[in-house]
Amino acid sequence: MFDLKPLHRDSVESALAKAERYRLLNEPGEAESICLDVLTADPDNHQARVTLLLALTDQFGEVAGAHKTAREVLSGLGSEYDREYYGGIIAERRAKAQFARAGAAAGTGAYEWLAEAMRHFARAEVIRPPGNDDALLRWNACVRFLARNPDLAACREERPGIEMLE
Repeated sequence: MFDLKPLHRDSVESALAKAERYRLLNEPGEAESICLDVLTADPDNHQARVTLLLALTDQFGEVAGAHKTAREVLSGLGSEYDREYYGGIIAERRAKAQFARAGAAAGTGAYEWLAEAMRHFARAEVIRPPGNDDALLRWNACVRFLARNPDLAACREERPGIEMLE
């Protein structure tokens, strides 16, 4: 097989700009690849970790294991705020991917993912940096999504021992 070629450290900034452009062009696999190259060259690069996490969430419902990998990237984020905020992003996007796949049949599962997202956003709101209302914006987006999709609802009965599956 072929070997990967290492990215030069002086190319990191321009590579990250390309990764963001690929995400905006709906090419998350390309963005993911670039971020992996950046993290090989600069393992502590925060922007590369966040962009990688977002590129993975862009692939929910399309790429097996994207959710698990996004959770692994999340655990490597340095601040509690980032872990809460991006944990919310992961759950919100998981809900929306599930809803896109199954529509109203996504029902309780999508609702539970949105509820998890909102718990993350609520915790992030408490510890957010001054002037940063991103968690509030995401909370409001979840509320509006639920309002537009009234078929999504919480499970009416307790089911101990059942987890949300990948």
